[in-house]
Amino acid sequence: MRMALLGDVMLGRLVGETVPRRRPESFWGDVLPLLRDADLVLANLECAVTTHARPWTRTPKVFHFRAPPDAVNVLRAAGVRLVSLANNHVLDFEERGLTDTLLHLDAAGIAHAGAGVDLDAAEAPALVEAGGVKVGVIAATDNEPGWEAGSGRPGTSWLPVVADEEILDHVGRRAAEARGRGAELVVLSLHWGPNLVVRPPEEFRRFARGVLERGVDLVHGHSSHVFQGVEVHGGKPVLYDTGDFLDDYAVDPVLRNDLSLLFLAEVEGGEVRELRMVPVRLDLAVVNRARGPDRDEVVTRMKALCAELGTHPEWDPGGGALVLRPAPHRPARPDTSRS
Repeated sequence: MRMALLGDVMLGRLVGETVPRRRPESFWGDVLPLLRDADLVLANLECAVTTHARPWTRTPKVFHFRAPPDAVNVLRAAGVRLVSLANNHVLDFEERGLTDTLLHLDAAGIAHAGAGVDLDAAEAPALVEAGGVKVGVIAATDNEPGWEAGSGRPGTSWLPVVADEEILDHVGRRAAEARGRGAELVVLSLHWGPNLVVRPPEEFRRFARGVLERGVDLVHGHSSHVFQGVEVHGGKPVLYDTGDFLDDYAVDPVLRNDLSLLFLAEVEGGEVRELRMVPVRLDLAVVNRARGPDRDEVVTRMKALCAELGTHPEWDPGGGALVLRPAPHRPARPDTSRS
């Protein structure tokens, strides 16, 4: 089973203005065949999908992202079947914006995790069967603690990202819930940390190792708007930050948040056997494969960041991707019962 993992997908503001005038497929550029070839596409949806016009004002907030309802067709065009809503923009247009988002996603057949009408719904794993594998996704964020869902209160699954035993065990219980509902692969999607940080702090690394030891199989990180390196712990990958993937954001000339990667995980036997990372470049409301100096910059930077975390992906020129094999194939033991 091949799963595509995307960073932040923001369909509001200037992106949203073009939705009525463009074919949904056009937003994905020449990356579209790779997305459609995947059995499952998971993204962080960095906006509310609503016509509700009143922005969140109860606490200070600079940016408010709102996508029109037809934006779900952009997701469907790329085969996005599952999104994380645990982030700092899903309540940009109040609780009504969140509940509208849930309704529009449900109507489009797109599963979601990390936010809901109450705490139980926000923390519940989303389960999707793809390529013969049942995948469970749990999602959380350490952004906007005032948006935490409660009993009878819509909001996000908020979680302080610290390597505290109680917090790690809480994530472990959620992973066990997903496993108990049939998940063969459990993904933790995390919107964590501040913007424009190129390396994960040590506390995040301890946290990631802790959740992997408690039943999570893959960590899907986002929030920084720039990609970070990949670590492997116990044969399981941590994608500390998958960067941006579709937006209208201003480009930092040094950190180049318009450069990112498409992460393709090959799953077999409940393990990520191979991770392929395809360099991409973002322009206004469109993403394409990176080429020339842009591609070289992504490859050089990602290899260096991974090396700092003890991993060493290799460039596959034929496939146009960096390749990492987190879990070496473990052949089944031979049947010796009749020997």
